[in-house]
Amino acid sequence: MTSEAPAHKLPRLEPETAFFWTAGSEGVLRIQRCSHCGTYQHPPFPLCAQCQSDAVAPEAMSGKGRLASYTVNCEAWVPGLAVPFVFGVVELVEQPQLYVFTNVLAEAADVRIGMPLRVTFERHEDVWLPMFREDEAA
Repeated sequence: MTSEAPAHKLPRLEPETAFFWTAGSEGVLRIQRCSHCGTYQHPPFPLCAQCQSDAVAPEAMSGKGRLASYTVNCEAWVPGLAVPFVFGVVELVEQPQLYVFTNVLAEAADVRIGMPLRVTFERHEDVWLPMFREDEAA
């Protein structure tokens, strides 16, 4: 999905996090994982929060998750932001309590805790914002 004018403040592409914001160009969600203990962590850190190893690197994910929590925002915080919109806590299927906080592309009345979701991306310049929509195939 591509949008002309971002209704979001875009993240700065820092060396530690650029992989997360640009992986959508390949149609994939990437999350940092420790090769020592296998733990995923998001947001990324220089060391594994579980074992303190520095053997952390981005890894491709399935892009699937379930909605753990959400809020419906009715305030247009920036010009051009369509309201209402759903901001959700998506628990990725690869690991319990591995969350991505992002927009859920669904009508507020159709959103429910536990609904299966799949990642999609909204492109703005060199940034690909990961967002989620209902996974009809789940």
